[in-house]
Amino acid sequence: MITLYGIKNCDTVKKARLWLDNNSIPYHFHDIRSDGLTKEQLEQWLDELGWETLVNKRSTTWKTLGNSVKNSLNNATAVDVIITHPTLMKRPLLDTGTHRQVGFTDTAYQALLP
Repeated sequence: MITLYGIKNCDTVKKARLWLDNNSIPYHFHDIRSDGLTKEQLEQWLDELGWETLVNKRSTTWKTLGNSVKNSLNNATAVDVIITHPTLMKRPLLDTGTHRQVGFTDTAYQALLP
């Protein structure tokens, strides 16, 4: 089962959900703010993608973080920071079970999903 991770009011997540719906691709939506994330999930994603890919440095959340937190971020420290501030994560994250895609473009989704 495909899972789309994001937050309900994010415009990019809305576009991804609409694309999946319009292309009749079944998926489960997981709201990272209300449903949360596990340490194990984040560790796997960070090992695979790296914190630079998973962390949204243009987000409002990033701007509120102190410089000491920003400067000390790495794959290990990002786990606790993202669990504390889930909206720091780039959205959406599409998990097909074998591949993870961060962000949304229709061309990327077309290439990834049959």
